[in-house]
Amino acid sequence: MKKLTVADIGTLESYEAIRPALRQAIIEHKSSRRVGLGPNATLHFEDFMTMRYQVQEMMRAERLRDSAAIQAEIDAYGPLIPDGSNLKATFMIEFPDETERRHELGRLVGIEHKIWIRIDELARVYAIADEDLQRSTEDKTSAVHFLRFEFTAEMIEAARQRSPWELGCDHPHYQYRVQPLPENVASSLSRDFEM
Repeated sequence: MKKLTVADIGTLESYEAIRPALRQAIIEHKSSRRVGLGPNATLHFEDFMTMRYQVQEMMRAERLRDSAAIQAEIDAYGPLIPDGSNLKATFMIEFPDETERRHELGRLVGIEHKIWIRIDELARVYAIADEDLQRSTEDKTSAVHFLRFEFTAEMIEAARQRSPWELGCDHPHYQYRVQPLPENVASSLSRDFEM
C-alpha cells in the first residue's frame, strides 16, 4: 500500500478549500470500513484514505503549516496504513455511562488480544495489539486499541475470491461474532490486500 507523504497532505489552505466535499466522501468511505462488534465495541479499519484525512484534520486543528510538524503527524498515523498482507484497525470500547465504563474496562482486561477475523473456513487471525505502547494494565484495559491482523497468502487469495468473512471476540466477558461480515465491508477490506 502507498505510504503517506507531506505532498499527499497538501497545505492547510488547500485542505480547507476541499474539506467540505472530502468530509462527505470520507463519511461514505468509512461506512464500509466500520464493524460493530456486540453492543459496546466497534472496529474502524484504517487505510490510506482514512489516515490521510486524520493527518489533514490534525493539521487543521493544530493550524500546522511547517512540513516538519506535518511529517510528525504522518509518522504518528502512517503506521496504521495496511501494507498488503494485513489489516489495521482502531478498536473502540464504548460505554456511555462513566461509572459503567470504568467497571467494564476493569472486567475486559486483555480484550484486545481476543479479537479475531476469519476468512472462509481458514484459521482465525487474532489481533496483534498496541505495538506502539501498552494500553492495558493488570487492573483495566483502555477504551481504544490499535490492532493489526496478519494474513497468509492462502487467506488473502480466499478474500480475493470473495469468500465469506467473520469477525469475533473470545473474551470471557465479551463474546460476540459478526457472521458473515457485510459484503460491502468484506469488499472494502479485501482491497487492502492489493499492493
